[in-house]
Amino acid sequence: MHTLEKIKVAALDDLTPLIGKKVIVKDKQIGLFLTEDGTIHAINNVCPHKQGPLSEGTVAGHTVFCPLHDSQIDLKTGLVQDPDEGCVEVYTVEVEDGDVYLWL
Repeated sequence: MHTLEKIKVAALDDLTPLIGKKVIVKDKQIGLFLTEDGTIHAINNVCPHKQGPLSEGTVAGHTVFCPLHDSQIDLKTGLVQDPDEGCVEVYTVEVEDGDVYLWL
C-alpha cells in the first residue's frame, strides 16, 4: 500500500492566474494552474495524445488547451473533453501559509 506524502512544490506568489507552471516531483512532470477564481489545480503535465506540455497551454475557466493540438483537458477531473478522449492524473492541492503542497 502506497502512503501519500505532502510535498511543498511552490509558493503561492510563484503562480500567475491563467499561466501554468511546471514542477517536477518524484520524477513526475506536474502542471500547476491558478484559475481566475483563485482555485489551484495540479495535473499530470503531459498530454495523453501528443505528449504536449500542458503547463504551456492556454487556460480558460477550469480547462487547459494542449499547446500542440488544442485538446481541452478539465483541470478538476483530468478528463479530455469531446471530441477527444483520455485523461491525465489529477493531484490533491493544499495551500498553507502561502505555500502550495501536493499529496503524492
